[in-house]
Amino acid sequence: MTSDLPPAYTALMRHPMMPRTSHDEAARFNFLTHFNRYVSGTLGRGNHLAYDARVLPALRAEHGRDPQHRDEIREGMNCDPFHRTWSALKRNSMEMRQMNGRQAVLRQLDALDAQARQYNEHSGQLELDSGIVQPEYQTCVDIHCQPGGYHGEERPGDVTVGANYDVGLFATTGGALGALNDGGGQAVVAWAKANRPGWSPRRILDIGCTIGHNAVPIAQGYPDAEVTAIDTAAPSLRYGAARAAGLGVRNIRFVQANGEDLSRFADDHFDWVQTTMFLHELSAASLPRILREAYRVLKPGGLMLHVEQPQYGPDMPLFEQFMRDWDAFNNNEPFWSAMHGVNMEQAMEEAGFDRAEQFSVGVRAVVDPSIFPPSPDGASEDYGRAAIWNAYGAWKPARAQEMAA
Repeated sequence: MTSDLPPAYTALMRHPMMPRTSHDEAARFNFLTHFNRYVSGTLGRGNHLAYDARVLPALRAEHGRDPQHRDEIREGMNCDPFHRTWSALKRNSMEMRQMNGRQAVLRQLDALDAQARQYNEHSGQLELDSGIVQPEYQTCVDIHCQPGGYHGEERPGDVTVGANYDVGLFATTGGALGALNDGGGQAVVAWAKANRPGWSPRRILDIGCTIGHNAVPIAQGYPDAEVTAIDTAAPSLRYGAARAAGLGVRNIRFVQANGEDLSRFADDHFDWVQTTMFLHELSAASLPRILREAYRVLKPGGLMLHVEQPQYGPDMPLFEQFMRDWDAFNNNEPFWSAMHGVNMEQAMEEAGFDRAEQFSVGVRAVVDPSIFPPSPDGASEDYGRAAIWNAYGAWKPARAQEMAA
Protein backbone atom coordinates (compact mmCIF):
# COMPACT_ATOMS: atom_id res chain seq x y z
CA MET A 1 0.00 0.00 0.00
CA THR A 2 1.37 3.41 -0.92
CA SER A 3 0.05 4.77 2.39
CA ASP A 4 2.63 2.61 4.17
CA LEU A 5 5.55 4.00 2.18
CA PRO A 6 7.95 6.46 3.79
CA PRO A 7 7.93 10.00 2.41
CA ALA A 8 10.41 11.14 -0.19
CA TYR A 9 13.81 12.29 1.03
CA THR A 10 12.76 15.81 0.07
CA ALA A 11 10.52 15.76 3.19
CA LEU A 12 13.69 16.16 5.25
CA MET A 13 13.80 19.73 6.57
CA ARG A 14 16.73 21.76 5.23
CA HIS A 15 17.80 23.68 8.32
CA PRO A 16 20.78 26.02 7.82
CA MET A 17 23.45 23.46 8.83
CA MET A 18 22.03 20.52 6.89
CA PRO A 19 24.40 19.44 4.09
CA ARG A 20 22.97 20.09 0.64
CA THR A 21 22.50 17.02 -1.52
CA SER A 22 22.86 16.92 -5.28
CA HIS A 23 20.15 15.36 -7.42
CA ASP A 24 21.95 12.01 -7.47
CA GLU A 25 22.76 12.05 -3.73
CA ALA A 26 19.13 12.78 -2.88
CA ALA A 27 17.99 10.03 -5.25
CA ARG A 28 20.29 7.53 -3.53
CA PHE A 29 18.99 8.54 -0.11
CA ASN A 30 15.44 8.28 -1.42
CA PHE A 31 16.15 4.74 -2.60
CA LEU A 32 17.81 3.83 0.69
CA THR A 33 14.91 5.21 2.74
CA HIS A 34 12.47 2.93 0.93
CA PHE A 35 14.93 0.05 0.75
CA ASN A 36 15.52 0.12 4.51
CA ARG A 37 11.80 0.13 5.21
CA TYR A 38 11.28 -2.78 2.80
CA VAL A 39 14.20 -4.87 4.08
CA SER A 40 13.37 -4.30 7.75
CA GLY A 41 9.61 -4.67 7.32
CA THR A 42 8.18 -6.66 4.44
CA LEU A 43 11.28 -8.75 3.73
CA GLY A 44 12.22 -9.03 7.39
CA ARG A 45 9.12 -11.06 8.19
CA GLY A 46 10.65 -13.89 6.18
CA ASN A 47 13.12 -14.49 9.00
CA HIS A 48 10.41 -15.94 11.21
CA LEU A 49 9.12 -18.08 8.35
CA ALA A 50 12.63 -19.44 7.78
CA TYR A 51 12.98 -20.12 11.49
CA ASP A 52 9.68 -21.98 11.77
CA ALA A 53 10.07 -23.93 8.55
CA ARG A 54 13.74 -24.90 8.60
CA VAL A 55 15.86 -23.69 11.49
CA LEU A 56 13.72 -24.68 14.47
CA PRO A 57 13.11 -28.25 13.20
CA ALA A 58 16.85 -28.61 12.54
CA LEU A 59 17.75 -27.36 16.03
CA ARG A 60 15.23 -29.74 17.61
CA ALA A 61 16.69 -32.63 15.64
CA GLU A 62 20.24 -31.68 16.65
CA HIS A 63 19.65 -31.03 20.35
CA GLY A 64 16.56 -33.07 21.06
CA ARG A 65 14.87 -29.98 22.53
CA ASP A 66 13.85 -26.40 21.77
CA PRO A 67 16.55 -23.70 21.83
CA GLN A 68 17.39 -22.48 25.32
CA HIS A 69 19.22 -19.27 24.41
CA ARG A 70 19.20 -16.71 21.61
CA ASP A 71 22.78 -17.72 20.74
CA GLU A 72 21.57 -21.18 19.70
CA ILE A 73 19.02 -19.57 17.41
CA ARG A 74 21.73 -17.33 15.96
CA GLU A 75 23.94 -20.33 15.15
CA GLY A 76 21.08 -21.96 13.29
CA MET A 77 19.85 -18.84 11.51
CA ASN A 78 23.35 -17.90 10.37
CA CYS A 79 23.35 -21.11 8.33
CA ASP A 80 19.98 -20.38 6.71
CA PRO A 81 20.19 -18.98 3.16
CA PHE A 82 17.27 -16.57 3.58
CA HIS A 83 18.59 -15.03 6.78
CA ARG A 84 22.11 -14.78 5.36
CA THR A 85 20.77 -12.94 2.30
CA TRP A 86 18.58 -10.67 4.43
CA SER A 87 21.52 -9.84 6.74
CA ALA A 88 23.74 -9.02 3.77
CA LEU A 89 21.10 -6.68 2.35
CA LYS A 90 20.61 -4.95 5.68
CA ARG A 91 24.34 -4.52 6.29
CA ASN A 92 24.94 -3.26 2.78
CA SER A 93 22.14 -0.73 3.08
CA MET A 94 23.93 0.79 6.08
CA GLU A 95 27.26 0.85 4.28
CA MET A 96 25.66 2.51 1.23
CA ARG A 97 23.97 5.06 3.49
CA GLN A 98 27.29 5.93 5.15
CA MET A 99 29.16 6.24 1.87
CA ASN A 100 26.48 8.45 0.30
CA GLY A 101 26.34 10.73 3.33
CA ARG A 102 30.12 10.93 3.59
CA GLN A 103 30.42 11.79 -0.09
CA ALA A 104 27.90 14.60 0.25
CA VAL A 105 29.58 16.02 3.36
CA LEU A 106 33.18 15.89 2.12
CA ARG A 107 32.16 17.61 -1.10
CA GLN A 108 31.10 20.70 0.88
CA LEU A 109 33.17 20.36 4.03
CA ASP A 110 34.85 23.75 3.69
CA ALA A 111 31.48 25.51 3.61
CA LEU A 112 30.04 23.39 6.45
CA ASP A 113 33.04 23.99 8.70
CA ALA A 114 33.00 27.73 8.00
CA GLN A 115 29.28 27.98 8.70
CA ALA A 116 29.58 25.98 11.92
CA ARG A 117 32.42 28.22 13.13
CA GLN A 118 30.37 31.32 12.38
CA TYR A 119 27.32 30.05 14.26
CA ASN A 120 29.32 28.83 17.23
CA GLU A 121 31.47 31.95 17.58
CA HIS A 122 28.40 34.18 17.63
CA SER A 123 26.03 32.01 19.68
CA GLY A 124 28.32 31.12 22.59
CA GLN A 125 26.43 27.82 22.88
CA LEU A 126 29.46 25.55 22.47
CA GLU A 127 32.02 24.65 25.15
CA LEU A 128 34.79 22.22 24.20
CA ASP A 129 37.41 20.67 26.47
CA SER A 130 40.57 19.33 24.82
CA GLY A 131 41.32 17.40 27.99
CA ILE A 132 38.39 15.03 27.46
CA VAL A 133 39.66 11.59 26.43
CA GLN A 134 37.42 9.60 24.13
CA PRO A 135 36.20 6.46 25.93
CA GLU A 136 37.41 3.18 24.49
CA TYR A 137 33.82 2.05 24.04
CA GLN A 138 33.46 4.86 21.49
CA THR A 139 36.77 4.35 19.70
CA CYS A 140 36.92 0.54 19.49
CA VAL A 141 34.75 0.42 16.34
CA ASP A 142 33.13 2.78 13.86
CA ILE A 143 29.69 2.88 15.47
CA HIS A 144 26.86 2.20 13.00
CA CYS A 145 29.52 1.68 10.33
CA GLN A 146 30.04 5.46 10.22
CA PRO A 147 33.68 6.24 9.39
CA GLY A 148 35.12 7.88 12.48
CA GLY A 149 32.14 6.96 14.62
CA TYR A 150 30.91 10.07 16.44
CA HIS A 151 34.33 11.49 17.27
CA GLY A 152 36.57 11.19 14.18
CA GLU A 153 37.90 14.18 12.26
CA GLU A 154 39.08 14.63 8.70
CA ARG A 155 41.03 17.64 9.96
CA PRO A 156 41.17 19.52 13.26
CA GLY A 157 37.99 21.36 14.11
CA ASP A 158 35.71 19.83 11.49
CA VAL A 159 32.07 18.66 11.60
CA THR A 160 32.27 15.68 9.23
CA VAL A 161 30.76 12.97 11.41
CA GLY A 162 28.01 15.20 12.82
CA ALA A 163 26.96 16.32 9.36
CA ASN A 164 27.06 12.77 7.99
CA TYR A 165 24.96 11.51 10.90
CA ASP A 166 22.33 14.19 10.34
CA VAL A 167 22.08 14.04 6.57
CA GLY A 168 21.62 10.26 6.48
CA LEU A 169 19.54 9.54 9.59
CA PHE A 170 16.35 9.99 7.60
CA ALA A 171 17.37 7.15 5.29
CA THR A 172 18.64 4.94 8.13
CA THR A 173 15.31 5.13 9.96
CA GLY A 174 13.09 4.96 6.90
CA GLY A 175 11.87 8.47 7.63
CA ALA A 176 10.33 7.36 10.92
CA LEU A 177 11.77 10.24 12.99
CA GLY A 178 10.23 13.08 11.04
CA ALA A 179 11.44 16.04 9.02
CA LEU A 180 14.13 17.05 11.53
CA ASN A 181 15.05 13.53 12.71
CA ASP A 182 13.81 14.66 16.11
CA GLY A 183 10.76 12.45 16.66
CA GLY A 184 12.42 10.82 19.68
CA GLY A 185 12.93 14.10 21.49
CA GLN A 186 9.44 15.24 20.62
CA ALA A 187 8.08 11.96 22.01
CA VAL A 188 9.81 12.57 25.34
CA VAL A 189 8.39 16.10 25.59
CA ALA A 190 4.90 14.87 24.76
CA TRP A 191 5.15 12.20 27.45
CA ALA A 192 6.46 14.64 30.09
CA LYS A 193 3.78 17.23 29.41
CA ALA A 194 1.04 14.60 29.52
CA ASN A 195 2.28 13.01 32.73
CA ARG A 196 3.28 16.13 34.65
CA PRO A 197 1.21 19.01 33.29
CA GLY A 198 2.40 22.39 34.46
CA TRP A 199 5.86 21.11 35.38
CA SER A 200 8.53 23.74 34.74
CA PRO A 201 12.02 22.23 35.05
CA ARG A 202 14.69 24.93 35.37
CA ARG A 203 17.76 22.86 34.45
CA ILE A 204 17.84 19.84 32.13
CA LEU A 205 20.82 17.60 31.33
CA ASP A 206 20.99 15.45 28.19
CA ILE A 207 23.83 12.89 28.31
CA GLY A 208 25.24 11.47 25.09
CA CYS A 209 23.55 14.09 22.92
CA THR A 210 25.50 13.52 19.64
CA ILE A 211 24.14 16.30 17.37
CA GLY A 212 21.34 17.30 19.76
CA HIS A 213 18.45 16.11 17.60
CA ASN A 214 16.76 14.71 20.71
CA ALA A 215 17.84 17.47 23.11
CA VAL A 216 16.73 20.41 20.97
CA PRO A 217 13.02 19.41 21.08
CA ILE A 218 13.27 19.34 24.89
CA ALA A 219 14.70 22.86 24.85
CA GLN A 220 11.91 23.94 22.51
CA GLY A 221 9.27 22.25 24.64
CA TYR A 222 10.54 23.93 27.81
CA PRO A 223 11.75 27.34 26.58
CA ASP A 224 12.26 28.69 30.11
CA ALA A 225 14.66 25.87 31.03
CA GLU A 226 18.44 25.85 30.72
CA VAL A 227 19.33 22.72 28.74
CA THR A 228 22.86 21.32 28.88
CA ALA A 229 23.67 18.71 26.22
CA ILE A 230 26.92 16.80 26.80
CA ASP A 231 28.97 14.37 24.76
CA THR A 232 32.61 13.36 24.55
CA ALA A 233 32.76 13.83 20.76
CA ALA A 234 33.82 17.34 19.74
CA PRO A 235 32.91 17.05 16.01
CA SER A 236 29.35 16.03 16.87
CA LEU A 237 29.08 18.87 19.39
CA ARG A 238 30.38 21.46 16.91
CA TYR A 239 27.76 20.45 14.41
CA GLY A 240 25.02 20.10 17.04
CA ALA A 241 25.59 23.54 18.54
CA ALA A 242 25.59 25.15 15.11
CA ARG A 243 22.50 23.17 14.16
CA ALA A 244 20.64 24.43 17.25
CA ALA A 245 21.74 28.03 16.61
CA GLY A 246 20.62 27.75 12.99
CA LEU A 247 17.22 26.58 14.19
CA GLY A 248 17.01 29.58 16.51
CA VAL A 249 17.09 27.55 19.75
CA ARG A 250 18.96 29.62 22.32
CA ASN A 251 18.29 27.92 25.67
CA ILE A 252 20.65 25.00 25.06
CA ARG A 253 24.42 24.68 25.48
CA PHE A 254 26.58 21.92 24.04
CA VAL A 255 29.37 20.93 26.41
CA GLN A 256 32.17 18.42 25.88
CA ALA A 257 32.07 16.21 28.96
CA ASN A 258 31.98 12.56 29.97
CA GLY A 259 28.87 11.34 31.76
CA GLU A 260 31.04 9.15 33.97
CA ASP A 261 32.43 12.29 35.62
CA LEU A 262 29.95 15.11 36.13
CA SER A 263 32.01 16.75 38.87
CA ARG A 264 31.66 20.11 37.12
CA PHE A 265 28.05 20.05 38.35
CA ALA A 266 27.03 20.25 42.01
CA ASP A 267 24.81 17.74 43.75
CA ASP A 268 21.08 18.25 43.12
CA HIS A 269 21.77 20.58 40.19
CA PHE A 270 19.32 19.39 37.51
CA ASP A 271 15.56 18.97 37.54
CA TRP A 272 15.69 16.43 34.70
CA VAL A 273 18.46 14.08 33.48
CA GLN A 274 17.81 12.46 30.11
CA THR A 275 19.40 9.97 27.70
CA THR A 276 17.95 8.84 24.37
CA MET A 277 19.21 5.65 22.73
CA PHE A 278 22.54 6.14 24.47
CA LEU A 279 22.85 3.43 27.10
CA HIS A 280 23.40 0.71 24.51
CA GLU A 281 26.58 2.52 23.40
CA LEU A 282 28.16 2.03 26.84
CA SER A 283 30.48 -0.60 28.23
CA ALA A 284 29.49 -2.68 31.24
CA ALA A 285 31.83 -0.64 33.45
CA SER A 286 30.68 2.81 32.28
CA LEU A 287 26.92 2.24 32.51
CA PRO A 288 26.66 2.09 36.33
CA ARG A 289 29.05 5.03 36.70
CA ILE A 290 26.89 7.22 34.49
CA LEU A 291 23.73 6.17 36.31
CA ARG A 292 25.30 7.01 39.69
CA GLU A 293 26.52 10.41 38.51
CA ALA A 294 23.14 11.16 36.95
CA TYR A 295 21.45 10.35 40.25
CA ARG A 296 23.87 12.58 42.16
CA VAL A 297 23.29 15.67 40.03
CA LEU A 298 19.51 15.16 39.98
CA LYS A 299 17.46 17.29 42.35
CA PRO A 300 15.05 15.72 44.82
CA GLY A 301 11.73 15.60 43.03
CA GLY A 302 13.51 15.51 39.67
CA LEU A 303 13.11 13.13 36.74
CA MET A 304 15.63 10.66 35.35
CA LEU A 305 14.56 9.14 32.02
CA HIS A 306 16.45 6.73 29.77
CA VAL A 307 14.90 6.01 26.37
CA GLU A 308 15.97 2.65 24.97
CA GLN A 309 14.57 -0.46 23.35
CA PRO A 310 13.16 -3.09 25.71
CA GLN A 311 15.47 -5.20 27.83
CA TYR A 312 15.73 -8.92 27.24
CA GLY A 313 13.92 -10.99 29.84
CA PRO A 314 11.92 -14.16 30.38
CA ASP A 315 8.81 -12.55 28.88
CA MET A 316 10.55 -11.81 25.57
CA PRO A 317 10.62 -14.78 23.16
CA LEU A 318 14.10 -16.04 22.33
CA PHE A 319 13.56 -15.46 18.61
CA GLU A 320 12.73 -11.83 19.30
CA GLN A 321 15.89 -11.51 21.41
CA PHE A 322 17.87 -12.98 18.53
CA MET A 323 16.41 -10.50 16.06
CA ARG A 324 17.07 -7.55 18.34
CA ASP A 325 20.64 -8.76 18.70
CA TRP A 326 21.30 -8.32 15.00
CA ASP A 327 22.95 -4.92 15.40
CA ALA A 328 25.41 -6.24 17.98
CA PHE A 329 26.79 -8.78 15.52
CA ASN A 330 26.27 -7.06 12.18
CA ASN A 331 26.08 -3.28 12.60
CA ASN A 332 29.06 -2.32 14.78
CA GLU A 333 27.07 -2.09 18.03
CA PRO A 334 29.38 -4.17 20.26
CA PHE A 335 27.67 -3.37 23.57
CA TRP A 336 24.08 -3.71 22.38
CA SER A 337 23.54 -7.31 23.42
CA ALA A 338 25.15 -7.02 26.85
CA MET A 339 23.34 -3.77 27.70
CA HIS A 340 19.93 -5.16 26.79
CA GLY A 341 20.63 -8.11 29.04
CA VAL A 342 21.14 -5.81 32.02
CA ASN A 343 18.42 -5.73 34.66
CA MET A 344 17.61 -2.02 34.48
CA GLU A 345 15.53 -2.07 37.65
CA GLN A 346 18.52 -3.38 39.57
CA ALA A 347 20.91 -0.99 37.82
CA MET A 348 18.70 1.99 38.68
CA GLU A 349 18.36 0.75 42.25
CA GLU A 350 22.13 0.47 42.63
CA ALA A 351 22.39 4.05 41.34
CA GLY A 352 20.13 5.22 44.17
CA PHE A 353 16.49 4.74 43.15
CA ASP A 354 14.25 2.45 45.18
CA ARG A 355 12.22 0.01 43.09
CA ALA A 356 9.03 1.79 44.17
CA GLU A 357 10.30 5.03 42.59
CA GLN A 358 10.92 3.48 39.18
CA PHE A 359 8.68 3.09 36.15
CA SER A 360 8.83 1.81 32.59
CA VAL A 361 6.75 3.35 29.82
CA GLY A 362 6.52 3.26 26.05
CA VAL A 363 7.09 6.43 24.05
CA ARG A 364 6.33 6.83 20.35
CA ALA A 365 7.98 9.21 17.89
CA VAL A 366 5.97 12.36 17.25
CA VAL A 367 5.92 13.29 13.56
CA ASP A 368 3.61 15.12 11.16
CA PRO A 369 0.99 12.47 10.23
CA SER A 370 0.05 14.37 7.08
CA ILE A 371 3.52 13.62 5.69
CA PHE A 372 4.82 10.60 7.56
CA PRO A 373 2.90 7.31 7.50
CA PRO A 374 2.47 5.20 10.64
CA SER A 375 5.24 2.78 11.61
CA PRO A 376 5.01 -0.59 9.84
CA ASP A 377 3.32 -2.38 12.72
CA GLY A 378 0.85 0.27 13.82
CA ALA A 379 1.19 0.79 17.56
CA SER A 380 3.61 -2.05 18.27
CA GLU A 381 7.40 -1.97 18.42
CA ASP A 382 9.05 -4.80 16.46
CA TYR A 383 12.79 -5.46 16.68
CA GLY A 384 13.43 -1.72 16.60
CA ARG A 385 11.80 -1.19 13.20
CA ALA A 386 9.08 1.07 14.53
CA ALA A 387 9.96 4.41 16.14
CA ILE A 388 8.65 3.27 19.52
CA TRP A 389 10.88 2.90 22.56
CA ASN A 390 10.88 1.74 26.15
CA ALA A 391 11.71 4.46 28.67
CA TYR A 392 13.17 3.52 32.05
CA GLY A 393 12.64 6.29 34.54
CA ALA A 394 12.26 7.37 38.12
CA TRP A 395 11.29 10.47 40.10
CA LYS A 396 13.88 11.17 42.78
CA PRO A 397 12.10 11.47 46.14
CA ALA A 398 11.76 14.99 47.45
CA ARG A 399 13.23 15.68 50.87
CA ALA A 400 10.75 15.80 53.73
CA GLN A 401 11.23 19.51 54.38
CA GLU A 402 10.76 20.33 50.70
CA MET A 403 7.58 18.26 50.56
CA ALA A 404 6.28 20.11 53.61
CA ALA A 405 7.15 23.46 52.06
